[in-house]
Amino acid sequence: MTVGTPDHSIIGNNVGRILGNLLQGRRCIVYNSDLYVELSDNYHVCPDVTVSCDPRDRRAKEAIRYPSLVVEVLSPTTEARDRGKKSLQYRSSQTIQEYLLINTETLIVELFRREKNGFWTLYTLGPDDDIELTSLSIRFPVTEIYQNTSIMDKENEYENPPDGD
Repeated sequence: MTVGTPDHSIIGNNVGRILGNLLQGRRCIVYNSDLYVELSDNYHVCPDVTVSCDPRDRRAKEAIRYPSLVVEVLSPTTEARDRGKKSLQYRSSQTIQEYLLINTETLIVELFRREKNGFWTLYTLGPDDDIELTSLSIRFPVTEIYQNTSIMDKENEYENPPDGD
């Protein structure tokens, strides 16, 4: 397990909080990166955030098997794996309907969605966009997941440069 940056940690916590708040009162559970997700008999991963609405996961002892959403917060040391082998495993899962790849250096989120025909569509979202998770019937602004990060500080500097003499 690698150690993430402060922004990586903040983004993961923000996503978990946002999803938890939006899913409050539903039978869905938001998990953090401490939990294993079993994608096959010999492939387990620990996404930064996972959501399962499947009652079978409520009884899980060591790993959940029926997530509908997974979220990966990208870092330089994990990005290749998150975009490669993990991405293929997520897309081969029968239960995962959407997954997010969140950039930690710029305000860009990639949303992968399984369409009704079984094919996956990629949506690249920026600071002016909302993330719509159709599998969970929720929507929130991209900027919410970057709150309190140095990335938002940089964005605010560009929008509000200091006054010059």
